[in-house]
Amino acid sequence: METNNKTAPITPEKDRNTVSLDLMHRMKLNGMAAAFEESLSSTFAETMTPDSFLSWLLAREWDYRSAAAIERLIRQASFRYKAYPEEIDYTISRGLDRNQMERLMSLDFVSQKKNLFITGSSGTGKSFIATAIGYQACKSGIRTMYANASKLLGSLKVAKAKGTIEAELKKIERCPLLILDDLFLVPLDAKERPILLDIIEDRHERKSIIITSQLPVSSWYDSICEPTVADAIMDRLVHFAHQIELTGESLRKMKAQKNK
Repeated sequence: METNNKTAPITPEKDRNTVSLDLMHRMKLNGMAAAFEESLSSTFAETMTPDSFLSWLLAREWDYRSAAAIERLIRQASFRYKAYPEEIDYTISRGLDRNQMERLMSLDFVSQKKNLFITGSSGTGKSFIATAIGYQACKSGIRTMYANASKLLGSLKVAKAKGTIEAELKKIERCPLLILDDLFLVPLDAKERPILLDIIEDRHERKSIIITSQLPVSSWYDSICEPTVADAIMDRLVHFAHQIELTGESLRKMKAQKNK
């Protein structure tokens, strides 16, 4: 009887590396694949033990996924523009307290399900500060939604007419942090009042809201234009909320004058 003395061909190291990279990409281990390719073009891996090398690959994959998750949260938040905490200017006199901002940037108010109101005249930096906090939330893995208040309420009125408003409200409710920019810029109409109440009722003591407004909080009641709804909205909003009241000239005006 014939015996088969053939042995399996030995795969060259280069081919093994190609196969490994292909498997990593198929399993969507893109961070690990990038690190592995990096190691092939240097002698870095030769200085490591196998377990240390594996640990390094896993750490790179973790970093890659964390960065991708943050980018995804920022994209989904639909911020109007980029604003980072380190870009907030404390040298301008506008009533902004650095210590208060550092406490807010810790995002404890979000974990405590509290709200934040940022008020002040046009151009004082309300939207920038709110967005910077939103960016910080995304970096911390907190799903955030940014919306111009008038546009959001307008789109929800359309959704209500189409019968899809419940689905839209659920999307908002899923975000632990909601930023309503320029709320009460114009008084609410009869259709907007119950929609805003629904949003706030869904989030009351469960999720946080950041509201920016040119009007002081004391004037919000009148902007709602209906005492019963105003009572319900304000009662759910103002208790245990943090407030930032900005003063001074428009930063846009100051910047334009400086450029001249």
